[in-house]
Amino acid sequence: MLRWLVVPGLALGLLLGLAGCASVPSEDRHPDDPWESYNRAMFAFNQEVDQAILRPTAVQYRRLPDPVQTGVGNFFSNLNDVTVLFNNLLQGNLHAAASDTSRLMFNTTFGLAGLIDVASPMGLDKNNEDFGQTLGAWGVPSGPYLQLPLLGPSTARDAPARLVDSQTDPRNVRSVRRDRTPLWVGLVVVDVVDMRAGLIDTEAMIDQLSDDPYIAMRRAYLQRRDFLTGGAQADEQAEEMLDELEALEAMEAGE
Repeated sequence: MLRWLVVPGLALGLLLGLAGCASVPSEDRHPDDPWESYNRAMFAFNQEVDQAILRPTAVQYRRLPDPVQTGVGNFFSNLNDVTVLFNNLLQGNLHAAASDTSRLMFNTTFGLAGLIDVASPMGLDKNNEDFGQTLGAWGVPSGPYLQLPLLGPSTARDAPARLVDSQTDPRNVRSVRRDRTPLWVGLVVVDVVDMRAGLIDTEAMIDQLSDDPYIAMRRAYLQRRDFLTGGAQADEQAEEMLDELEALEAMEAGE
């Protein structure tokens, strides 16, 4: 969701989370979600904002021609490769870092500032790394699950890691962020809408994984993060979730 609200969101989340956890009986708490009382309240708030503003906007966005949506997605993916490169270097993944560098060079130049992904057909596949994953690779545990205001699902490890990633985001270069504020705001808004539009096709199936949308969101997020950081249960959980999604697709196809 709105990445640029991470600082107030994180502070409020931590304060209310610590206060709210006491209202949930210990025997009812999920081991990864000791702050469930707060998290559920913030999840409900985020859902209201999403349904009132983000999702309707994303639905309208998806009516744009496919080449336009693809170009926008490619542009922001190219910007993200700077953060990916930074984290691959921190993790010592030099081969992946070299691939990231090549992607940036080819897509920024021949791909017209990233609007066209010329690197992937060349075998330079997109990598997915952030500082939360870097901390995980360094052995830092994910910590409790945490819903951030407007930002959505996170963990005690991943939430502050966003601050580090924000420093490697080309949109946060001082000349863009301060001297050209309208441009910065415009880039953030379009990025958020593009990301939200990409979730429309999968949100219904994820919701069907549980009768409780909150549990479905928590489960999907934690499993995905565990998979990305190479957790011990990552392969087993990813396979289980894939099987469930395939079963849902089969049921829908039979209707």
